Amino acid sequence: MTKVPLQLTTDRVPLFDAGLQTGALTDTYGRVHNNLRISVTDRCNLRCTYCMPEEVTFLDRAELLSFEEIARFVEVAATLGVNKVRLTGGEPLMRRDLHKLVRLVAVVPGIRDVGLTTNGLLLADQAQALYDAGLRRLNVSLDTLDAGRFRALSRRDGLDRVLAGLAAAKRVGFQPIKVNAVAIRGFIEDDIVPLAEYCREYGFELRFIEYMPIGAEDWERDKVFFAHELLEVLEREVGALVPTANSDPQAPALDFDYADGSGRIGMIASVSRPFCRSCNRIRLTADGKVRNCLFALDEVDVKGLLRTNPVDEAQLAAIIRSNVWSKWEGHEFNTAQFVKPTRTMHAIGG
Repeated sequence: MTKVPLQLTTDRVPLFDAGLQTGALTDTYGRVHNNLRISVTDRCNLRCTYCMPEEVTFLDRAELLSFEEIARFVEVAATLGVNKVRLTGGEPLMRRDLHKLVRLVAVVPGIRDVGLTTNGLLLADQAQALYDAGLRRLNVSLDTLDAGRFRALSRRDGLDRVLAGLAAAKRVGFQPIKVNAVAIRGFIEDDIVPLAEYCREYGFELRFIEYMPIGAEDWERDKVFFAHELLEVLEREVGALVPTANSDPQAPALDFDYADGSGRIGMIASVSRPFCRSCNRIRLTADGKVRNCLFALDEVDVKGLLRTNPVDEAQLAAIIRSNVWSKWEGHEFNTAQFVKPTRTMHAIGG
């Protein structure tokens, strides 16, 4: 991608003047940001090895942004061109009355897409309320259909509750429902075909995510089960696949349709084929930090600003613009320059 010409300081950091910035929310590489991921809590009812430690101290509830504070942030972000919001955690359904936040966000002028990423354990009881509040898109994490392997990876039981949540979401009418599975070598091999057949049978879109260095455990590249290997197994064991026509070029997944028209598979190849050049996402953590990348080493605290009344919307907009403007070219975890963030996935937001 051609870099946008900019005036540079002596240390080659692009100058940023919030008062001169208008129009789309862009960085110095010309990437336009319209996708906001919001973590509503760092709490989780699982302890997945690739996401968080077994023992963890969660944030005090007073440190979490209120629904009204989150909605204020969304309102300002929407004036900058953000039109897609995804609620994450931790496990977002552990946040009491989450449907009330969905309702607040769904009616913000300019927001046209509200989604949710969940582990599904609490979904059966909340699916209807979430749908009625305006939520339509769901991503449900499910790495295996085997109860023993589910417990080994998540360090908790609950597979039956996840499956019940998926069934309830389908019954309520969510569309699409995507099932996310992390592909860890030595673990995923036994689950590729069962997951694919399950999702194809029930009309879910299965997405495999290459194992990334964002959890509490030491990351080993040798444990990554790569997207091309997954595709080889699927084509050999499940059915022929063809690239999806007219797929979103900014979406993180490479999409493939079964040649017989019976479903779709997505590959999030963060390691083997990073999508940093087309990244359009910014993040707000549960405790009010703005991050321009999942792997960012810096973040900006806006909680204090959001807790003023009235909120200085111009200042908040300037902070968001500055944070996006300073975004790096990419995470670099395929290079020796990569530095793992101090926060793990549960504390950032999926």
